[in-house]
Amino acid sequence: MRGARSRRLHCVRDLDAGGAVLYLEFEYRRVACPRCQAVKQETLTWLADSRRFTQRFEDHIGRQAREMPLTRVAELNRIGWDQAWRMELAYMKRLWEQHPIPEKVRAMGTDEISIRKGHSYRIIVADLDAKRPIWIGGEGRKEEDMDKFFLELGPDRSQQIELAVMDMWLAFRNSTKRHAPQARIIFDKFHMIKHLSDAVDKVRRQEYKRVNEKEQKFIKGQRYTLLSNRANLDAEGRQSLRVLLNANKRLHKAYLLKESFGQLWNYSYPACARTFFDNWKAQLRWQRLKPFEEFAAMIERHWEGVVGYCHPDNKVSLGFMEGLNNKIRVIQRRAYGIRNQEYLRLKVLTSFLPDS
Repeated sequence: MRGARSRRLHCVRDLDAGGAVLYLEFEYRRVACPRCQAVKQETLTWLADSRRFTQRFEDHIGRQAREMPLTRVAELNRIGWDQAWRMELAYMKRLWEQHPIPEKVRAMGTDEISIRKGHSYRIIVADLDAKRPIWIGGEGRKEEDMDKFFLELGPDRSQQIELAVMDMWLAFRNSTKRHAPQARIIFDKFHMIKHLSDAVDKVRRQEYKRVNEKEQKFIKGQRYTLLSNRANLDAEGRQSLRVLLNANKRLHKAYLLKESFGQLWNYSYPACARTFFDNWKAQLRWQRLKPFEEFAAMIERHWEGVVGYCHPDNKVSLGFMEGLNNKIRVIQRRAYGIRNQEYLRLKVLTSFLPDS
């Protein structure tokens, strides 16, 4: 080859064949580059950046690591755990480079994830139309942490955001209003349902303290039964719920209010949703359900963000962020012991992307 300065044999691991481990031996050359007037090692596109494996073998490891723990991947391919970890990290970096943040994000979802004990959080942002996470960052969940997302997104793309789904955390709202003032803010349904479930549980605890010992046996141990959706209960659970509600009128009322509140998100017009909420709130009169009164006051304070979903143009998948949180928890359990934050970031960002 013209311009070759030196040659040497190089051996790399390739995909297995018929259960046999294969290695490729080839001649590696150092060549003179006429453009930069320097001697460099030739670039081989089929060779991984580590130069110890072929690119297709590294991709194979990366794809397997998406479906099973690294320990199992290393065992199946007869490589070390550290090697499998480095190859998966390289695979995820390449996959993310192929699918960066889209040029236009119409509907974004924002939430925080806990990365370790001690109130250590990271902010996660998702594209709700594409149904994929697009950013994880910050050192907490403060307003300046949220600002980092918009800084990376840039002012042009920030101005294209039409909907912003989030919980009622003030820092998220302030940052979004400052960087994307045109975006309509919608509060996440599942965070509000969680507040409502907390109100039901407070009533349960209050009633347990209020009633006599004979009636306490109907309430004790029924927290899951009371907070679960009736459709998710088995026959025994439905029977326990029936006995509990017959035994305590206040808990019966609280349960009916919880079950009916979910209808709010079925309305397509804000005026209809307002009428429903006023009627729902009127049922609290004389019921002595203080946790529900506090919940209703919270909804009233954040009404614009709650009712925003009822507008026909604002229909987006409110359940995606909750599903994403569940998937992140699974990733964290599978990656137990791995404290590399870049690894966790890439693992989450690529979890909804197609294989390369």
